[in-house]
This record gives sequence, structure tokens and C-alpha cells, in this order.
Amino acid sequence: MAHLVAITACPTGIAHTFMAAEALRRAAQAAGHEIRVETQGSVGAQDALTPLEISNAAAVILAADVNVDESRFAGKPIIRASSQDAIRNAPGLIAQAVAAAPASAPAARTVMTASPAVTAVTPPPPPPQLAAVPVAAAAPVAAPVTDGGKKYIVGITSCPTGIAHTFMAAEGLEGGAKSLGYDVKVETQGSVGSGNTLSAEDIRRADVVIIAADTNVNLDRFAGKRLYSTGTKPAIKDGAAVVRTALEQATVHGVVGAAGGAGSGDLVADAAAAKAAKNAGVPSFYKDLMTGVSHMLPFVVAGGLLIALGFAFGGIYVYTDEYAGTLGNTLFHIGKDGAFSLFLPVLAGYIAYSIADRPGLAPGMVGGALAASGGSGFLGAMVAGFLAGYIVKWLNQGMKLPRTLEGLKPTLLLPLFGTLLTGLLMVYVLGKPVAAALTAASNWLQSLQGASAGLMGAILGAMMAFDMGGPINKAAYTFSTGLLTNNNFAPMAATMAAGMTPPLALFLASLLFKNRFTADEREAGKAAGVLGIAFITEGAIPFAARDPLRVIPALMVGSAVTGAMSMIFGCKLHVPHGGVFVLPIPHAVDNLPMYIVAIVAGTIISTALLGVLKKPIPQSVAVIEQQAAD
Repeated sequence: MAHLVAITACPTGIAHTFMAAEALRRAAQAAGHEIRVETQGSVGAQDALTPLEISNAAAVILAADVNVDESRFAGKPIIRASSQDAIRNAPGLIAQAVAAAPASAPAARTVMTASPAVTAVTPPPPPPQLAAVPVAAAAPVAAPVTDGGKKYIVGITSCPTGIAHTFMAAEGLEGGAKSLGYDVKVETQGSVGSGNTLSAEDIRRADVVIIAADTNVNLDRFAGKRLYSTGTKPAIKDGAAVVRTALEQATVHGVVGAAGGAGSGDLVADAAAAKAAKNAGVPSFYKDLMTGVSHMLPFVVAGGLLIALGFAFGGIYVYTDEYAGTLGNTLFHIGKDGAFSLFLPVLAGYIAYSIADRPGLAPGMVGGALAASGGSGFLGAMVAGFLAGYIVKWLNQGMKLPRTLEGLKPTLLLPLFGTLLTGLLMVYVLGKPVAAALTAASNWLQSLQGASAGLMGAILGAMMAFDMGGPINKAAYTFSTGLLTNNNFAPMAATMAAGMTPPLALFLASLLFKNRFTADEREAGKAAGVLGIAFITEGAIPFAARDPLRVIPALMVGSAVTGAMSMIFGCKLHVPHGGVFVLPIPHAVDNLPMYIVAIVAGTIISTALLGVLKKPIPQSVAVIEQQAAD
């Protein structure tokens, strides 16, 4: 066992700082080492390292995006990285720190060689789990894998928002692969782009490619590689099991399913073959919808915030002609006529893209634009996206051309006929019925008062807390976001408030009921509080995963109360995200005082239920020592 110390810091000292610290703690614990992490931010240092802890440390990890004073670590091996490196590859940093420790720490060396990893100097005999894989089975693989070498695993993780699930799945895959003795590199794809991007050399070397994603991922660069697809949740739950399954069940991408036209290179056919190999536990419908939602969100958030800023600078009538040319009016129109006008076509386009790959993008976006102009709004855009995707997929399967003309299908024929059929069906068949259904639903929601409004808010709130970022949570959020286009802002308010409540309640409960939480959970509670005020419900996931039967019901009750109160009080939210940071913007929230009351009330109720339902943990020596340190 190695004794390590670390410092994490990011410019704000909030989200990345605490997420990096939690990732390092979990990785060290999984590897059998001890670590103390000091977090530095705008409010100063927390859990400051003592001189004795630094003196006893085998190595130091500095996961920081700002300058950190290193003078107190003189003579100690230092591993430097960014906070994002720690979030994405905490097991790798722990391994580097242990490897850099002085040779006088034999326990650490023993722990590191206990896995089935094979060193370049003296290869140990293969453990049982590796011996079970015949060497002959690996022979057809082009990667340079030998009997005495490590396997190289590469992967991609992605979730609709590209935040919590993406990095937690990456951490799960990395930790699982390293626990099996394999080298690993995982690329994260999110709303801010790709991180830790796989290079051509990484892909060439890989024995298997693992896609752990809840959205569609472009697989073109993995042609000819053994590939296995699943969702983020299996990777979070047991990364090692996913790696083992991938090595057993992966199929060669771009070859399977090509019998009908072997080697045609058709993009849609390749996408269909990849989708057929996807894990059955992640419904295709959900992945397709979430692909559209993940690409739509930046337009909705940017447009909503710009509209709110327009109101802030120009007042509630900033959109009228008398304010034309003013800053407020300009901001309003950039948000409304710019970003907001695009989010329905983007939603429909990327749903179709998920189903039919690139040939589906143009028909889907045109269908979404027709839904916007025809009054069928968000519901119509969803219909148009699925319609366009399956039409293009059907056309691709039914359209037989000579090999010399196959190249015309993805660039000319499929977009042309897909757009034609989707457009005609939206205009003449589906547009008006869907618009009527949306109008009826919007009118019904607008008419809800009192108990009826409270029931709707309670349902949305409970959905937000049920799986905290999963399909049920995303269904409630997607439903509420779509209603913004019909000027129905009350469900959005209930949804965001209810999504903030779970991590805030766990933060408060970890402070008030310390004997119900381990030392690690109390540390994680601090990060959960930060994520909660930013409306990132996923901050509650680690607590729910450890004790679901007590934590999830407690969180659902509080969120249901928050959602119900928000609807009953007539609170309305004009922007789709932002947490407490959008509350000070004038006119962003209607009935702001009672909106805050609803959030506080639900947080207190969930906190109290957590204190009642969760049982005191056994007071082990380690917990007693940690409590004494606190």
C-alpha cells in the first residue's frame, strides 16, 4: 500500500476541483492505496495537507489548472496533470504516482504487480483469467498482441449532456481495464467536444474498441477493428465486466452484415451493421432521441439565456418595435430568431442522423424546420426526425444500384428522396394532426390550476429524481424543454427545481447526519452540493448506487414536493438550464421568491427522509479516525 497526497484546483475552485478530488480518492481506494486530497479554490484550501502527511507521502499528485505552490513538496516525486486528466484518468495518475515512489516502498510495488499486467522486464506467469483466453483466438487480430504482452483497450464514452455519465463511464472503463492488467485509453465526447482524443496510432494498436454511450457515436474510423457497444451505466457499474465481455463478444466493424454488398463502403450500411451490434440493454429509440436532444441542448440553453439577458437589459416589452436597435432588443432577437429558431431542426436532424447516419441529416433538419413553421413544434420535430431516419434507412435498404453508382446514394439520392418524402408527409399528412395535438396539450397544461397543477409538478419532480440523468429523468426534461417553444414555461420551472433538489439534499444530509455516511461519502457530498446548485442531478448518483432502496425514495419525495409547489405557485422559468446562476437575471423566473421556497422545501424534506431512512454505518476504526480529523 502506498501513501499518496494530492492537490486539485481549477480556476473557479468548484466543479472540476471536487470532481477531480473524488476521482482520485476512488481510484486510490480501488487500487488499494491511501490518499489525502487538498482542494484549492476561490474560498481557499479545504482539507489542507499537514506537514506530517506530506512527510509520510510516497509521491504527490498535482491535478491543477492554476499555479500551485510546490515548495512544501521539496524532495518528493511529483506527478503533474490537469483537473480534467484526473477526472478522466485517475487510475492512470495513481499508477504513475506509485511507480514514481522511492524503491523503499515495497508494498506499493507488490500491489501494482498483483494484477495480471505483464512487465517488459520479467513477465510473470499468466493468471487464471488470462490463461482461459486461448492464444490462438488472438491470432487473427491485426493488433500487435503477443503471448507475453498487455492488451490495449481503447474506448469512447458519451452521454446526452456530456458531463457526469460521460466521465464516470470513462473512469469505470479505465479502472476496470487496469484492474485486469491492460493498458487503456478512453476518449470522452460531450457538449464541449472530445477529450483525450484517440489517435490513429491508438486505434491501430487496439485489441478491442469499446463504445459506452447513450448517444450515437460516429464509428467510421474503427472500420476493421473489433468493436463492442453498450451504454454508460454498465461501464459505471462494473467496468471490468464490460472489458471482459467486449473481449469475448466484440465483432469486426464494417465486416459483419456486409454480405449483401461486401466491401461497398456505404456509410449507411456500415452504420446499420454497427447498430445491430449494440447492446440490447440500451433501447435504440432512446439512443436516437438522446442523440437529437444532446445536439439540441446548446441551442436551447444559449437562446434561452440570450432572451433572458434581453429582458434584463430592456424590460419585459423589449421585443416591441419601440426598442428596435437597442442592446436588449438585439440580444432578444439573437436568442429567439437565431438560436431558438434552429433547435427544432437540429433535434429532428440528429434523431435522423442517429438512425440513418449522414444521409438522414438533411431530411431530418428539413422536417424539423417544417414542424416549426407548421405549428407542430417540438412534438412535430420528434416525429419528423424519426420519420426521416426510417425513410432514409428504408430507401437505402431497398435502393439497389450498380457498384459504380453506389457512391451517389449517401450524397445525392438518399438526401434528395428522403427530404422529398419527409417533407410531403409532414405538410400533407402529419403536420396538422400533430400541431392540433400539441395545441390541445399546451392548452390543457396552461389550464392546470391548484391540485391538478400540483399533480403534474409532482410527477415531473419524481421523474427527475428517479434515475438522476437516466431515461426517465431525460424524458421529463425533454418534455419540459419542448414546451418552451409554445410559451409554456411552468413545467420547465418545476423540472429544474426538482432536478436541483437531490444533490442539494445529499449535501445537507451528509453535514447533518454524519453517522449515516462514510468519510468518502461526506467528501462526495461537498461536490454534490456544487453540482446541485448548477442543476446537475447526476451528483446524487454515487449515493443512490450504494443504497438505492433508501436514497432514491427519499429523493423522489422531496423532488415531487418541489415540483408540485413550483407548479401550484405559478412559477415559470424562461431558460432551460443554469441552476441558481440564472435566478438573479431579471424576468428569467416568474414568482422568484416562491420558486426559491419550493427548492428549499423539497431539499429539507429529502434531507429529513435521508436521516430517517438511512441507517447509521458501523463505526469502524477508520471512520472514527476520519471523524476525529473532521
